Amino acid sequence: MSDDEPAPVGGEVSDDESAPVGGEEENDSDWEMAPDSDAEFPADPERVAFLREIAEDVRRDSSESKQLSAILYRVSDLYDDEGNTSPEEIYLNVRHIMNIKSQGGIER
Repeated sequence: MSDDEPAPVGGEVSDDESAPVGGEEENDSDWEMAPDSDAEFPADPERVAFLREIAEDVRRDSSESKQLSAILYRVSDLYDDEGNTSPEEIYLNVRHIMNIKSQGGIER
C-alpha cells in the first residue's frame, strides 16, 4: 500500500501504527449503546467526494494526520455503493488505534 492510499480496515494487519487494524478486539458493550448502530447510509456520491477531498487535504507526514485521513476515508465508504464497512467497524478500528497510541505504539 502506498502512502497515498487509505489505511486498511477489517482485520488486516499493518506494520504501520497509523493504519487502522481491525478484527482483533472483542465487541465491547459500549458499541451496543450507540443509538443509530443499525442506521442505513444511502449512496451519496457528492458526500463521498467531499469526505475524500477533506481526507486528502488533512493527510500529512504525522501519524495523527494519517489516522484522521484514514478515518475520513472509511466514513466516506459508508456512502459509497462499493464501500464495504459499517459504523461498528469504523468505531472499533478507531478505538483500537487509540488503545495502541495510549500504550506507546505497536511493539516491533
